[in-house]
Amino acid sequence: MRVAMRGTTAVVGFLLFLGPNLIPASGTGVAVAQTMAADNNLRAEVINKALNKSKFKNVQVTVANGVVKLTGTVDVFDTKEDADKRVHRVKGVTGVDNEIQIAGPDVPDAELQSKLVKAIQYDRVGYGTTAFNAIAVQVQGGVVTLSGHAFGPVDADSAVAVAANTKGVKDVVNDIQVDPLSPMDNRIRIAAFRAIYGFPSLNKYAIDPGKPIRISVQNGNVTLYGVVDSQADKDAAGIRANTVSGVFHVTNNLVVANGSNEK
Repeated sequence: MRVAMRGTTAVVGFLLFLGPNLIPASGTGVAVAQTMAADNNLRAEVINKALNKSKFKNVQVTVANGVVKLTGTVDVFDTKEDADKRVHRVKGVTGVDNEIQIAGPDVPDAELQSKLVKAIQYDRVGYGTTAFNAIAVQVQGGVVTLSGHAFGPVDADSAVAVAANTKGVKDVVNDIQVDPLSPMDNRIRIAAFRAIYGFPSLNKYAIDPGKPIRISVQNGNVTLYGVVDSQADKDAAGIRANTVSGVFHVTNNLVVANGSNEK
C-alpha cells in the first residue's frame, strides 16, 4: 500500500513540475468538435443557398475555420466570379479561396480577341452611347485585358460582362477609364458627334451601328478613335472636331484602313 501511495505521489509531483500549460485541457476536444460542426453547417449554407443553381453543379466546397475553398469547373469566367460574390455574402464566411477552373477547350488568342472586339463594338448599340465608347481588347493566354475609354460606368461594366461571359476567357483585367460625365463634356460629345457625322464625306460612317469613328471627351479634350477609309476622312474628322465650341485640344488617333496612321 505504501509503494502504491509513493507511486501516485511521484506522478502528481511530475505533472506539477511540468506546469499547468503542458497538461492536456479537457475542453480541447470539445472546441475542435464545435469548430468542425460550425464548418459543416457553413458548408451546407454555402451549397444550399449561395451555390444552389445549375451553373454551379460542378463546383466543390470545403470549409476550414470559416474559410471557404471553391474547386471544380464552370463554363465561363463570369460564373466563377459570381460564385465568389455569392459565397462572400453568406453569414459566417471569413474568406474565400477561389480555385475554380474554366472548363472547355482553349481558344486561340487571336480568334478570341477578334470575337471580343466585334462583340464589344456592338454591345451598346441602341443606347445612344456607342460612338462615345473606345474600348480596346487584348488577349494573352486566355486572359483578356480591356482598356481605353467608356462613356459611363454602365458601358464599362457591360464590356466586362461581355468578356466574362465569352467561352474561352480565363480571366478579365479591367483597365477601362470612364470619361467624366460633366455637363460641359456631354455637350461637347453631342456637338462633336453632329459635327463629324453630319459632314457630307463622313456621314457614311453612321450607316454601320458599330460606328467606326469613336469620340472620347475628358475635360474638354477630344480624342478620336477608330478606322476610316482615307487620310482625307481622318483629316476631315479632326478638323470638324476642332470646330466645336469649348474644345481645348483634339487628338486624332483614327487609323486609315490599309494605310499609315498619321496624326
